[in-house]
Amino acid sequence: MSFGLLILRLVLGVIFIAHGGQKVFGWFGGHGIEGFASHVTSMGLPTFMAYVAGYTEFLGGIAVIIGLLTRLAALGISCVMGVAIWKVHGANGLFLNLMCEANKGHGMEFVLALLAMALCLVFTGAGKISLDGFIRGGSNQL
Repeated sequence: MSFGLLILRLVLGVIFIAHGGQKVFGWFGGHGIEGFASHVTSMGLPTFMAYVAGYTEFLGGIAVIIGLLTRLAALGISCVMGVAIWKVHGANGLFLNLMCEANKGHGMEFVLALLAMALCLVFTGAGKISLDGFIRGGSNQL
């Protein structure tokens, strides 16, 4: 089970470091924190939420990969994905619709999968192959 959780953590963490890096630092073609803040405020959310979301994704991705405070990091990521579904992707249906130019890439299936992955870590913890596991002597308990 711990090896499976390690794979889950590595994949989820890489995705969120990349997406958080886009939002916070402008990496990988992102617009950086000012651009992301502008997008967040255009949705009717306060500017500080851009900082919360961007840093939660970036730092949460790092925490998930190394398995430190994993449940808390995964909970933060879950909240960000819940807001993303609510404010952005949910209105566009389930499918990514990559073949449809009118709705290219805006469905919620990818975000929903990320939410499910993060929630798995909230409920299971990081497993023994993690800093959390090392600190707790190999225990998966909080």
